Amino acid sequence: MKILIADDHDLLRDTLVMFLEGEGNIEVVTSQDFDGAMQAVAVKGPFDLIMLDYNMPGMSGLNGLKKALELEGNQRVALMSGVATKAVAEEALALGAAGFVPKTLSAKSLVNAVRFMAMGEQYAPIDFMTAEDEQAEPNPLAEKLSRREMQVLEGLSQGKSNKEIARDLDLQEPTIKLHVKTLYRKIGAGNRTQAALIAKDEGLF
Repeated sequence: MKILIADDHDLLRDTLVMFLEGEGNIEVVTSQDFDGAMQAVAVKGPFDLIMLDYNMPGMSGLNGLKKALELEGNQRVALMSGVATKAVAEEALALGAAGFVPKTLSAKSLVNAVRFMAMGEQYAPIDFMTAEDEQAEPNPLAEKLSRREMQVLEGLSQGKSNKEIARDLDLQEPTIKLHVKTLYRKIGAGNRTQAALIAKDEGLF
C-alpha cells in the first residue's frame, strides 16, 4: 500500500509516518505543502491514497482537494484537519473525497481509517459528523470579508505574491488585485505586511 501524506507540521507528519510504516506493508511518501504533494504524485505516483492537510500552504482549502481529485489515475484523496468544521467535512465528502480525518483521532483509529479509505471505502468518524456544531464566537474581522477575500488574505499572510495567489485560486491576477484593494479597505490595512499582521493579531490564520 502506497500513501502520500501532505502536511506542513513536521511533528504530525513524522508521527503519521512512524505509525503507518510500523504496520509493515505501508510505504509512505511525504510533502510539506500542496505543490510538493502534486510533484510527488507526478514523480512517485500513483498512490493508493493521498492525504491532504486542509490548512497547509498552497492548499486553499477545498480548492486543493478539487485539483487533487482531478489528477490522472483516479487516485483516492482524503482531507485531514485539526480546525475544519463539520460543514467542510460534508462538502469534502460530497466532492468525492475518500474521507475526512480529524487530527484528534487516535493513532490506531488513523491507521484503520487509512486502510479503509485505501481499499475504496469512504471514511468519516461518526462522532465528529454527528456532533452538534459549537456556537463559537464569530470573528468580527472574518465577518467583514467574503469567502474569496478570506482566501486572498490567507495568501497574503503566507507571504505570497498576487500572481501566486491567483494561481492557487485559479483566478486572473487583476481579479486578485481587486480583492486585495477591497480587503485592505475593509480591515484598515495600508499594505500587504500590515494586512498579514492584522490577520495574525485577529487569530485568523
